[in-house]
Amino acid sequence: MNNKAPKPTNPQDALSQMEAFIEIVKILRKECPWDKEQTHKSISHLLIEETYEVYDSIIKENYDELTKELGDVLLHIVMHSIIAEETNKFTLADVIQAISDKMILRHPHIFANEKVEGTEQVLENWEKIKIAEGRKSVLEGVPKDLPALLKAERIQEKAAKVGFDWNNKEDVWKKVEEEIEELKKEIEGGNKEKIEDEIGDVIFAVVNAARFENIVSEQALQGTNNKFIRRFQFIEEKAKERGLNLKEMSLEQMDKIWNEAKQANI
Repeated sequence: MNNKAPKPTNPQDALSQMEAFIEIVKILRKECPWDKEQTHKSISHLLIEETYEVYDSIIKENYDELTKELGDVLLHIVMHSIIAEETNKFTLADVIQAISDKMILRHPHIFANEKVEGTEQVLENWEKIKIAEGRKSVLEGVPKDLPALLKAERIQEKAAKVGFDWNNKEDVWKKVEEEIEELKKEIEGGNKEKIEDEIGDVIFAVVNAARFENIVSEQALQGTNNKFIRRFQFIEEKAKERGLNLKEMSLEQMDKIWNEAKQANI
């Protein structure tokens, strides 16, 4: 059993493990019916799922799970590289070389003679180098399909690195209040398109305010989502224990159990 699977020459060595793993993926690509059929596009959504699973394990601080999920992401990197190699697009070596070159180029304070005074200057230099590489806009590197909250934060961060930012967080919160007032006026007017536009402005302003508080909005909302799930499921459990039908309960009854969940710090 498993007589085909390559074994690392030194199980304690990452490079040896990597070589054996690449051979495993190549064998799967040649001999497994499912793996043989896959293309860059057919597995692209799976890479997104795996990335979220990595994120989830980090938030949970579950390092056994993180080890496995990082392996799943590595599988996709190797698989995409092998698929590309089959049509002479690029190889895994090209991928590694490209990221190595990028890290060296973008860290002149480490690999050259440039001096920096702190993290902010490192990030500013990073953006300047990317523009020098041929990008026409500092926002060019923001993936268009990022989740909206995360995308808003990345846009704001990149604009801030070239000086387009508020000077203090008091002004940021004033902007949030201003956007809320504009939303209220549009709600009174009843124009759905304008209401949608203003809701977007409010959310964007809140993301910006969160950034000034060093809070990742995507993470904060995920936390709230998970908290809501826990408390709502608590309502469901308590309703069942008390012989109540959730659909027939009043909002007041459900809210009472919700407060029980809050008091229990659920």
